[in-house]
Amino acid sequence: MNIVRFTELFPDEKSCKEHLKEQREKEGVICKNCGGTAHYWLKNKWMWQCSECDFRTSLRSGTVMESSKMSIRKWFLAMAFMSYSKKGISAKELQRQLGHAYYEPIWFMMHKLRKSMGQRDDLYNLEGMLEFDEGHFEKATSQEEKDDLKRGKGSQKQQNVAVMAESTPLEDIETGKKSKHVRYFKMKVLDSYKSEDIDKVVADNITKESVIFSDKSNSYVNMSDYVEVHVVEKSGKEVTNTTLKWVHIAIANAKRTLLGIYHRINGEYLQAYLDEFCYKLNRRYFGERLFDRMLIAAIHGNWQVNR
Repeated sequence: MNIVRFTELFPDEKSCKEHLKEQREKEGVICKNCGGTAHYWLKNKWMWQCSECDFRTSLRSGTVMESSKMSIRKWFLAMAFMSYSKKGISAKELQRQLGHAYYEPIWFMMHKLRKSMGQRDDLYNLEGMLEFDEGHFEKATSQEEKDDLKRGKGSQKQQNVAVMAESTPLEDIETGKKSKHVRYFKMKVLDSYKSEDIDKVVADNITKESVIFSDKSNSYVNMSDYVEVHVVEKSGKEVTNTTLKWVHIAIANAKRTLLGIYHRINGEYLQAYLDEFCYKLNRRYFGERLFDRMLIAAIHGNWQVNR
């Protein structure tokens, strides 16, 4: 959604509140007190009241906006700015665009939205024929290391990330030309290079009936225990360009995006940035509908972000 379209749809706070109410009712309001789903709307109070126990639920309750002092329209603007560009936007730039006096509330707001995106994608496992490989992302793991880097001391650290892509081989019947169709992606930060971490990622994110293509890494020795078939090929330029084509394209694009906007990322928050990247990549054909998908993720994700 571009900003012109946004201002047409949401010219003021009231229009944002009405849209949030509409989306929450579509998703279903659940009573925190008794778990009931039948509610009626208290127009003058902008709240729902449970038909079973009379417990009241505010517009923000249970969402990422709960307890936030930021207006709903600013939350909506943040979602619009984060969804209108494929490359994303930094917290500093969003602060400037919103005209907000302080940086930290904007930073927290964006990370709550990123965590909600990750939570939404975690509802689904990848399936079918998959590519699997690892990427190494630069990170600054502590404030001390960040300060050293600014002073020209030390070197940038690397974080290992498991990258998965649903990739289906295609062949043109007339020409015999082979290609690949790609669907959904996942990226998960790994704690180590051990096979146990790889096994957990596969078990948690890929269905048992899947077929995985990978290189001959020693970390992948148990992968066949978690999927139907594990096809291994010796790593090389041809494998990178064919068998593992889409994971390497995703890794390159993610690195370019993160380094171009955020420069150095604290390792503690790398997963959140990757969640945002994958969430938008998986919905790359949604167009203006991406804003409402982000709103739905925000409705279902009440996250606490520590800094």
